[in-house]
Amino acid sequence: MSDTRNRALAHLARAGIDADTAEAVWEIDTILLYWRRRVMKREMSQRALSALGIQMELPQLDVLMALTAPGDDDEDEVMVSTVAQRLGVDPSRASRLTADLIRSGHARRAVSQIDARRSIIEVSSKGRAVVEAVRSFRYILLGEYLQGWSAEDLNRFVPLLARFSSWTDTLDHDRSAALQRDIDALRASVREALDTPDA
Repeated sequence: MSDTRNRALAHLARAGIDADTAEAVWEIDTILLYWRRRVMKREMSQRALSALGIQMELPQLDVLMALTAPGDDDEDEVMVSTVAQRLGVDPSRASRLTADLIRSGHARRAVSQIDARRSIIEVSSKGRAVVEAVRSFRYILLGEYLQGWSAEDLNRFVPLLARFSSWTDTLDHDRSAALQRDIDALRASVREALDTPDA
């Protein structure tokens, strides 16, 4: 791991990133990789379903959450295509998962109030009870954990987390010429490696 770390820090140094920032980049990336693994294993959702005695598969819970969560699309009415977009899955998979929820009584089809030709998906009272219980379970566990933090820590952490969570929004804007040169050099080196046959 130290070789990987040293190479990463060397790349950052060549890109003009100071040593303290480079160390922070390495630490943050390591933490995020660990966090992604845990998120992909769906630990919290599995714990919630198990602890609450809810007989439901995780993909169905995902659809319920997508049906009730505000999306970037600002749509009040949710269609299968909205579910697909919010979950990042293909429309046929979203359609199958939504149909499962309708059969189990957690959701229902309805007619759009905006366009009567359009079919929308609504969460039933049964589905809403599941969503509220799972969200409350998450809130309780997170609240219990954060309760041990000082008010000062919380007041610093929340705005910093919000600020950090938007860093990818700026990736394609205001990129300096020096940074673009470094990215172009990386692209050339990986292209060369991919085009070179293994010995």
